[in-house]
Amino acid sequence: MHDDAGLQALREAARLSPDNLPLRQHLAGQLLAKGYLAEAEAEYRAALVLAPKNADITAGLAEAFVRQSAFGAALAALEPLLASPGYPPRLGVLAARALFGEGDTARAGYRYHEAVSRDPSVADADLAARLSAPPAPLYATAPPAAAAPADETSTEVEHSGLTFADVAGMDTVKEALRVKLLLPIQQPELFAAYGKRAGGGVLLYGPPGAGKTHLARAAAGELGASFVNVGLADILDMYIGSSERNLRATFELARRNRPCVLFFDEVDALAARRSDMRQAHTRQVVNQFLAELDGVDQNANEGVLVLAATNAPWYVDVAFRRPGRLDQPVFVPPPDAAARAAILRILCRNKPLAEMDFDAVARVTDQFVGADLKGLVDRAVEVKLQQSISAGRPIPLSTPDLLAAAKSVRPTAVREWMATARNYVMHANDSGAWDELMPWVKGKW
Repeated sequence: MHDDAGLQALREAARLSPDNLPLRQHLAGQLLAKGYLAEAEAEYRAALVLAPKNADITAGLAEAFVRQSAFGAALAALEPLLASPGYPPRLGVLAARALFGEGDTARAGYRYHEAVSRDPSVADADLAARLSAPPAPLYATAPPAAAAPADETSTEVEHSGLTFADVAGMDTVKEALRVKLLLPIQQPELFAAYGKRAGGGVLLYGPPGAGKTHLARAAAGELGASFVNVGLADILDMYIGSSERNLRATFELARRNRPCVLFFDEVDALAARRSDMRQAHTRQVVNQFLAELDGVDQNANEGVLVLAATNAPWYVDVAFRRPGRLDQPVFVPPPDAAARAAILRILCRNKPLAEMDFDAVARVTDQFVGADLKGLVDRAVEVKLQQSISAGRPIPLSTPDLLAAAKSVRPTAVREWMATARNYVMHANDSGAWDELMPWVKGKW
């Protein structure tokens, strides 16, 4: 870089005028274009201090991270902007590149197709080829040989061994699931007297890692029902019509194995607001989902309990909240201190233990969700295993072990999620849909 007189002049100008945002941004862009990635990252960071929410600067920083294979750092930089409705599509493509770099092909494909559907000009031919998708925003129709039969799906039926006893805390959430989904099947005569059918849907929402998937498995185990866990890769397909066929086949699988809990994770990817979509084929997936929830007749989905989970309920099309569909949003909150202690007890059972004070650990793990607590226990166990190998015998896990691990583990996305939720509750809640969150966003979060 020292041989590039133009860059040296820009750097000197930026040194003399450190608060000149356009100058810093231009310097960062030139450094990025010429491949000086570490220097570009430093300049973009300095520019972000001056304009923390600038989408162009964030995109440049994320680009620098991606080109240095720092995919996690790129996603962390992009996440606050991706949580905002109508974010620039080019940020979605950058996120797709980072997700693909981390090996998360399903989410990368979703991010890429969503971004390109809103702005075809951001299409990335190389990334599209790597995702096994066409480089243009218009999709080809599936050749006859590639189309899966309507009654076949790669999704498998499971039988969960979990029950609500394996779910710490969440008493309000568990009670809502019992009344809405479980009791109509467990006491059909009583509910039939009031004209209530066995079936229906619930939308679980809350911060990442709070235990929504774990709760869905426990609901299936509590009922002794079949469990079908549906991921994005099971539904989304590059060919027009194939995603709709996959949805129909998945619902047919659940109907053949009723009573069945049909669980859709990251449902905002399949049930996004149609007003945000530019192309008809993406809207048709939402239409098909709504049609399957309604069923061909009033008894079509009897015994099929649809649980859907999302970290971004505000992106789900409002039609899904119509009665008879996912009409009961249920907030899955971060665990309080008592729930954290109960989670730790469950995570530590069947392990060699000394006398434990889980309440003490719970007090120092404020803002930790279930996934964070599992990471904490795993880290403590790894340290204890090393000690046990050296000693030649199992050494019990103790309270100081968990407290030491808690110092090295940081909570994930609860505070960031609550900040996003606060924006919707305070500024986009005319319908009252998010009143349930009001006590949380007005509290310490």
